[in-house]
Amino acid sequence: MSRAARHASRQVALQVLYAVDLATRSRPGEDAVTRMPPAAEEVFESVAENFDLPEAARAFAKQLVCGAMRRRDELDALLAQHARNWRISRMAAVDRNVLRIAVYELLRTDTPTSVILDQAIELARRFGDEPSPAFVNGVLDAVAHAVERPATLTEGQVCMEEPE
Repeated sequence: MSRAARHASRQVALQVLYAVDLATRSRPGEDAVTRMPPAAEEVFESVAENFDLPEAARAFAKQLVCGAMRRRDELDALLAQHARNWRISRMAAVDRNVLRIAVYELLRTDTPTSVILDQAIELARRFGDEPSPAFVNGVLDAVAHAVERPATLTEGQVCMEEPE
């Protein structure tokens, strides 16, 4: 799969995770326990239809979304360890979800670390605020130095095929 297609996959994943994240956050006066997250598949299809993604890129985007959602607690715990003086809930939604995607990739794919960091910083630059790229770079660099990378995975694995 081309670099451009994988970049588009990450953009789709970010937009889906951002939409789901914002839809599931409590608003003043609401009971967070009774809120249901939007159907992720429905959000995915809605976002993905705005991109011309080859099938492999679509599968990669879905892998990122499903993996980040399924492993959200694990990813957030790892991020919290390395985002000094920042609670996950206080991070900008874009930054939080860029970081979730990147950490998922670090843990669960064989994409080179330098590519993951570069792509995450690019997403933060495009969709985040002015300090986002530096923040994402700092947190991801710390996480990347702390985690053990997987040896090999099959490119394009989808949600149900995610290795344990």
